[in-house]
Amino acid sequence: MEPAEEVGGDYYDVLQHNGRILFGIGDVTNHGLESGALALMTQAAVRTLLENEEKDAVKFLNSINGMIYKNVRERMKKNKNLTLSLLEYQPRSQGETGGVLRVSGQHEEMIVVRQGHLELIDTSDLGVLVGFQNDISEHVTQTEVALNAGDVVVLYTDGITEAAVNPKNEEYGIERLCETVKQHWQQPAQSIRHKIIDEVRQYTGQQTVSDDMTLLVLKQK
Repeated sequence: MEPAEEVGGDYYDVLQHNGRILFGIGDVTNHGLESGALALMTQAAVRTLLENEEKDAVKFLNSINGMIYKNVRERMKKNKNLTLSLLEYQPRSQGETGGVLRVSGQHEEMIVVRQGHLELIDTSDLGVLVGFQNDISEHVTQTEVALNAGDVVVLYTDGITEAAVNPKNEEYGIERLCETVKQHWQQPAQSIRHKIIDEVRQYTGQQTVSDDMTLLVLKQK
């Protein structure tokens, strides 16, 4: 995560508790101190719910939403919200390779590469903006993404796809990101991450990226 200012408004996490593995990624409206405070609230809420053994995806996201809504709308008197996707990983039974990602909440499209074949997972129907209204339970759903050995999942914020522009003011874009992932998917997760960041920096040149940039690369062992 690379903030546009000293404090960023992007959120990402990798959490483990009692055998559960949870990934989170989100993007708060704008950036700076207030957005950073909201990202910290979100991180604290996710960790608290995980450690309190909340396993229902709808209750999990709606609880975060209620806290954000009350703090931001009623206490801070601000009109801020965030996209937020949560991904819980479950390995397959002993002796079997791979696992399953259970995805809930609305954020950018997920990039999944299986044996060189790329798929975009649309999360727009898995939730709504967190903090936009008091109760989002009726909007939250979950989907499962099966992973086999070597499969790659890339999560990102729009700082990479939209705010990263070249000297002609052209966005880096989802297509270039997908192409970079396809070229390097066979490498370890850390190497894929480095390749993407190098590509983005070469593309933008001396241009200043006007938004926080966050990238999370997962690879199934």
